[in-house]
Amino acid sequence: MTTQASANGTRPKAKSKPPKTVKVPKDPEGRMPLGEHIRELRTRLFRASLGIALGSVAGWLVHERVIHLLSKTVCTVHNDHIQGLHAYDPTLSCPNGLLTLSGATAGLAISLKVALLVGLLLSSPVWLYQLWAFIAPGLHKNEKKYSLSFVGVGVPLFAAGTWLAYTIFPTLMKVLLNFVPSESVSLLPMDQFIGFFMRMVLVFGLSFEIPLLVVALNFTGVLSAARLKKSWRYVTLAIFVFAAAAVPTGEPLGMTALAAPMCLLYYSAIGIAVLNDRRRAARDINAHLSPDEASDLDLSPVPIEPPRPVEQTRRSYDDDYDDLT
Repeated sequence: MTTQASANGTRPKAKSKPPKTVKVPKDPEGRMPLGEHIRELRTRLFRASLGIALGSVAGWLVHERVIHLLSKTVCTVHNDHIQGLHAYDPTLSCPNGLLTLSGATAGLAISLKVALLVGLLLSSPVWLYQLWAFIAPGLHKNEKKYSLSFVGVGVPLFAAGTWLAYTIFPTLMKVLLNFVPSESVSLLPMDQFIGFFMRMVLVFGLSFEIPLLVVALNFTGVLSAARLKKSWRYVTLAIFVFAAAAVPTGEPLGMTALAAPMCLLYYSAIGIAVLNDRRRAARDINAHLSPDEASDLDLSPVPIEPPRPVEQTRRSYDDDYDDLT
C-alpha cells in the first residue's frame, strides 16, 4: 500500500511520535483536582500508618513493662468490698486478684493492644504532621509557616492528655470499685481493662488537641476572637456534654477531670486569638472595616514586567494530509 501511494504521487504519512509528557507546575494556592486530593490523602495515610507500625514495633519491646505499670493502678487497691481471687490464688504482681485472663489467645491480644497503644503515642509527631501536611496545601504561603508550630505544640498537648488520663485512672478505678456489693466477688478481665484504659488515653489525648485546632482556625482567618468570646458560654456547655459522653464510665469524676482542663485550654486559645487579631489589625489598616465599607485603594506604582515574545507553533508538512489521501 505504501508503494502504490508513492506511485500515485502522494507522500506517505510519517509515523507520529508519542506526545511528550509535560510536567504540570504546582499551583501556588494549592488547587488540585479531586484525583490529586485522593492520591495525596492515600500518601499521607500510608506514611502515618507506617509511623504507627514502626512505633508499635518499639512498643512490643516494652509491652511487658507497660502492662505491669497499668496493672498497678488496680492491683494495689485495698478495700473490704474488693475480694477478687486473692483467697484462692494470690499473686505477687496482683495481690488483690482483680485481674483475670480467659482464653488461650487473651495474652497475645493484650500484648498487641499495648504495643499498638505505645506505638500510637510514640508516633504522634509523625501522624500529627501528616494531618497538618494534608491541610497545609490549601493555606496561603504565610499560613504554612505555622506547620512546625502546629506539630511542636500538638505533641506536648497530646502527651499532657495521656499523662492526665494515666494520673486520674487509679482514682477513677477506686471510685468505681467502691460500688461493688459486698456479697459479690470482683473480677476484672484484663482485656476489658486494657481496652478501657486505651479509650481513656485516646479521648483525653485527642480532646487536648481541640483548643489547638481553634487557634489554627483563628490564625488562618476562619474564626475571629470576637466570635470566640461571644460563644464561650455555649462552648463551655458543649465541652461538659462532650466530656460526659466521651469518658467511658460517664461518671462525674472523669467528666470533670476531662472538661476542666479543656475549658482552661479553650480560654487560653481565646487569649491567643485576641493577641493575634490585634497584631493583624495593627498591620492591616482596613481590618476594622465592615463588609459594607470600602477599603482604601493602594495607588503605589507597580513595576511592569518586560515584554516577552510569543512563540508561534509551526505546522508540520504532514498536517496537510490525512489518512484518506
